[in-house]
Amino acid sequence: KPYHSKKYMFKSLKEKFTSWFKKSEAEEKLEEKKEEIIEPKKETKEKSGQKKEKKLKKKEKSKLVEEKLEKKETLQEQFEELEEQLKKQSDETPIEKQEPIKKIQEEKQGFFKKLFSKKKKEEKIETQEPEIKQIQELEIKEKEGFFAKLASKLSISTLTQEQFDEIFPELEITLLENNVALEVVDKIKESLSKNLVGIEIKKSEIQKIILNSLKESINSILIESPDLISQINKSLDIFIIIFVGINGSGKTTTIAKIAHYLKQHKISCVLAAADTFRAASIEQLQIHSKNLNIPIIAHQYGSDPAAVTFDAKKYAETHKIKVVLIDTAGRMYTKANLIKEMEKIVRISKPNLKLFVGESITGNDATEQAKTFNESINIDGIILTKADVDEKAGTILSVSQVTSKPIYFLGTGQNYEDLIPFTKSAVLKNLGLE
Repeated sequence: KPYHSKKYMFKSLKEKFTSWFKKSEAEEKLEEKKEEIIEPKKETKEKSGQKKEKKLKKKEKSKLVEEKLEKKETLQEQFEELEEQLKKQSDETPIEKQEPIKKIQEEKQGFFKKLFSKKKKEEKIETQEPEIKQIQELEIKEKEGFFAKLASKLSISTLTQEQFDEIFPELEITLLENNVALEVVDKIKESLSKNLVGIEIKKSEIQKIILNSLKESINSILIESPDLISQINKSLDIFIIIFVGINGSGKTTTIAKIAHYLKQHKISCVLAAADTFRAASIEQLQIHSKNLNIPIIAHQYGSDPAAVTFDAKKYAETHKIKVVLIDTAGRMYTKANLIKEMEKIVRISKPNLKLFVGESITGNDATEQAKTFNESINIDGIILTKADVDEKAGTILSVSQVTSKPIYFLGTGQNYEDLIPFTKSAVLKNLGLE
């Protein structure tokens, strides 16, 4: 199974990155509200459009209007004459006959009243709209993430260093929250700044440029390893790999996975149980040896680990076995005497590869462990276990940059097959950047 299909891998950081590019629920709701507000405006626009059409037809109707006005004037004159005649008659009749005149006056006033009332309605809509827009813009700005803020700056003008420094802290906090080492955050900042500050970008290409810049920044801090199988096949002598790391990091299980991996590629190997300190460590490796049908060299508990590695090397020479895989006692990287013992094993076994095994989920602690082991024995590469349940991805983004050493494999489960060669593209895919 490809490890980019694992359910929880890099979940936290991926969700953050993708949420910055996708519209939030709040923004979608605001857009719905905006549509509701715009609808009345559309109606007013339709009415104004109708008015324009009427104006165009005004010339055609002007003659009819003039005729109507003339008729009204003649009617008014007639009614005035009638009024004078009716005054001579009874007192009740003039009041009744005056009603048509009042109606004509009301009709004249009614047209303008309607016209002004429409104008007032339109003015109310127009005055309300800028206020609503301002509120919406403020709410959206509060919800915007790093990429949206950066895009808004770029859409206005060329991005300055001051603008970038103002926006970057949000991405910085996100990376630190996801266990990315501070020096790695600084490296990403430097790379992004180099790619974005002082350049002119078309508005249509803003998101693409920002996404590519972040991908390039992360690519620059990740280090892929050479192909292990090619390294072994190129070696004319026995190829010795020693595994170091603290207790509980999955070191012994990882050795068994590597043995299975080599067996799949038709490369013979022998296991060396050089962890003579931890209880049941020898038995654990013996079970893996039996399951995989691979030979093992083991001594008694408390014996010299360096002697075990020496005997394993001799066994490989005698039986023409290509690779020796050496398990070592888990030790805290803060214990100086245990680190010195590790240095002795390395000196005697003279390994071709010294691989640090750490837990991906321990974040900055795993990065510090790798840094200390690197300073002591100059490790050649890294294997990170439990990557399938690593939601934050901070260790993977940090450990290579801090040690300047490549990641060889990622452990993604408990089965022998759950060991995947590390690739940059898979990491970017899991982060939602590819």
